[in-house]
Amino acid sequence: MTSTSKYLSAEERRAMAVKAVLELAAVQNPGEITTTEIAAQMGLSQGGIFRHFSSKDEIWRTVMEWVATELHSRVARAAESANSPISSLEAMFMAHVAFAIEYPGVPRMLFGELQKTESTPAKIAVASLLERYGKLLTLKLEQGKSCGEVDCSISTEAAVALFVGTVQGLIIKAVLFGDVEYLRQGAPEAFALFRRAIRKSI
Repeated sequence: MTSTSKYLSAEERRAMAVKAVLELAAVQNPGEITTTEIAAQMGLSQGGIFRHFSSKDEIWRTVMEWVATELHSRVARAAESANSPISSLEAMFMAHVAFAIEYPGVPRMLFGELQKTESTPAKIAVASLLERYGKLLTLKLEQGKSCGEVDCSISTEAAVALFVGTVQGLIIKAVLFGDVEYLRQGAPEAFALFRRAIRKSI
């Protein structure tokens, strides 16, 4: 343990835990990460980490809440930086891909949480992210319909599912093959196909 670690604020401890878990998840199966490994990555003893977190579940909840907040914040900023609904959707798509590239352990963690049958605080955080993400996508798609960029005959719900599925499909393949470059190279073409599917015919 470092001499100053016991003086860290709750927010600083949270940030340390998030950083430690994300670093570990980038190089190993998240489901196999132990509290001993997390503590070592944080510069604490195993006993020390439990002075800051009551359980491993609390650590996982902390990480998933950070992921949910950070990812949604990035895609929301990206959406607002564009000057049209279609451009907003593209910016969101690329921001999501960039996040997955920056934090390669996150997709593995998200998939792991969603596969659990029980309701955990971490799984609830992931579900909340998907709900907020879906609402933002719905807003941009409806705006696109209003201004004539998006085909009014398509189902907005189906278009949201297609968007999320397209992003996740790219990420899953990149995770399977351990190829981050696949994400960088495949993202523009994948979004182009999505845009073609929802665009209003001229």
